[in-house]
Amino acid sequence: MFHIWKRKAEKSILEPSGWPEGDNIPKHVAIIMDGNGRWAKKRGMPRIAGHHAGMKTVKRVTIAADDIGVEILTLYAFSTENWTRPQEEVDFLMRLPQEFLKIELNELIEKNVQVRMTGWREGLPAHTLQALDEAEAKTKNNTGLILNFALNYGSRREIADAARLLAEDALNGKISLGDITEESLADKLLTANISDPDLLIRTSGELRLSNFMLWQLAYTEFWFSPRFWPAFTKQDFYDAIREYQQRTRRYGGLK
Repeated sequence: MFHIWKRKAEKSILEPSGWPEGDNIPKHVAIIMDGNGRWAKKRGMPRIAGHHAGMKTVKRVTIAADDIGVEILTLYAFSTENWTRPQEEVDFLMRLPQEFLKIELNELIEKNVQVRMTGWREGLPAHTLQALDEAEAKTKNNTGLILNFALNYGSRREIADAARLLAEDALNGKISLGDITEESLADKLLTANISDPDLLIRTSGELRLSNFMLWQLAYTEFWFSPRFWPAFTKQDFYDAIREYQQRTRRYGGLK
């Protein structure tokens, strides 16, 4: 097994040179993992080879986040729009959580990581759900890094569903129209039990959100990398954190 989940106090010369210093570490980092297919195409490989290589980056970045004290790492693994991709690719993507967790779950448990999923269960294959359910059950009492997979997730549907739930509560007399606020809508989102991301990272050079956490990212800091996800390194991750540390978050006000 892989045993280099080091804490801050255990840094070595093998660590990237840009280890973030100070206490201003983002609590919640969200990542749009993009560029697997293009990474594979540049190497004359099938797209699924890029997705498999990207799984290794998930491990690498999870270690990096855990090392510096990030509390929540949300990875955009599969969107509601990704179902339109070729069936062979979809089938492969649905097997990746099972493969990743089969290899890494014991290590995640050992390192106190809690695995979660944000998205809709309907439509997901039984083997994918079984792997995620097992991981969630075995790590539910862990108190370290939350590794949150956004799987079968789409933000527009999430917001529409939240609005519908509030409307149903109003129609049923559970709340009044005046009770519908930003806070009450946020409480109906799939992410109601976690904080909004402080930092969003997107790889592959694309500069869009792709229907990801549109509500939650209202005041999130963005950082874009030209690297394809399989080539994204620990140093790249730390560069994003260091850039975040240099920014001033004003939330529409003044410092």
